[in-house]
Amino acid sequence: MWEQDWIGQTGELFEAAMFRGDATALDRSDDVLDAVEAPLALARGKVLHVRFLDDREENAEELALFERATELYRRLGDVPGEADALFWVGCWYQVVKGDGAVGRPYFERSYELARTVGDRRTMSYAVRHLGFADREAGRFERARERLAESVALRREIGFREGEAAGLVALAYLAAETAEREAGYRYLDEAEAVAESCGAHAVSRWVDEARGFIGGGQG
Repeated sequence: MWEQDWIGQTGELFEAAMFRGDATALDRSDDVLDAVEAPLALARGKVLHVRFLDDREENAEELALFERATELYRRLGDVPGEADALFWVGCWYQVVKGDGAVGRPYFERSYELARTVGDRRTMSYAVRHLGFADREAGRFERARERLAESVALRREIGFREGEAAGLVALAYLAAETAEREAGYRYLDEAEAVAESCGAHAVSRWVDEARGFIGGGQG
């Protein structure tokens, strides 16, 4: 139905411009197509990002898709969409390129935009990765505050898989700051949450984190 809606709309607008001389039809058609292209570009970029996490093969198209989505959402005045897309631009720099400093302003802008519209899910992603940037910069207390905020936001909206992932991140940070017992407590909680919502990938992350802490790190 969704596909037929935009195809039908743009078909009608084309005919209005082509045959009836409607001077506004082309701009309205651009808006319809932008509203289709923006989420499609973002979704394709996310697929490429997960593929990168699986095989660690960088694909520059991922960044191009996220930047295109950002541009289109901004043009449409879609603040939640722009906030989401900006987060993923930052994620590309931080995760794919390993440069959290470059990614930071994208996360900050994403967080601020998401906060203006009450989008706690995007806020939780942006502040989580700001926490990673702080950890990389040696600002461990600030990192802990940001990661804890991310977990709290995810609890508020019932994003259980994300909550479990956030607890794993807190466990790693605890281990890195010589708080091993706290790290294990975070992992016990993460394991319970992951099991409750079928987040099997996060359960594997819990096992990996236990090995990291048990190996004497931190």
